[in-house]
Amino acid sequence: MHKWVLFGIGVIYALNALVMWVLPEWWYVAVPGITMMGPFNLHFVRDIGLVYLVSGLGLIYGIRTPEVAVFGCLWPALHALFHAWIFFQRGMPVDLVAATNLVLIQLPAWLSLWSAWSLIAVLKNRPHKS
Repeated sequence: MHKWVLFGIGVIYALNALVMWVLPEWWYVAVPGITMMGPFNLHFVRDIGLVYLVSGLGLIYGIRTPEVAVFGCLWPALHALFHAWIFFQRGMPVDLVAATNLVLIQLPAWLSLWSAWSLIAVLKNRPHKS
């Protein structure tokens, strides 16, 4: 199961990166809450797209090497913490922006980190072949 989680979230991150590069203005308008963060900035959207690409590829490669998956989880986890702070600064509203934060940022970040750590634990407890 952990490998499927890493693969699935990795693919989603990589596809998000692709959209951020190919359709950056559409991405900016389509994702709830993004326009609240300031005016459209092509450089910024594509920079973050690159980070999503590295994280996604790290999660996918991490299926074979779970320590790489942990690396792939670092930015999404820090990003999730930052967005949790934003949520509290906004007064903890239950709205579309908060739902988007939960579904597209919080859940994938923490689920992938849990899966990566769990996969490391599973592999460490597996008997070695002689």
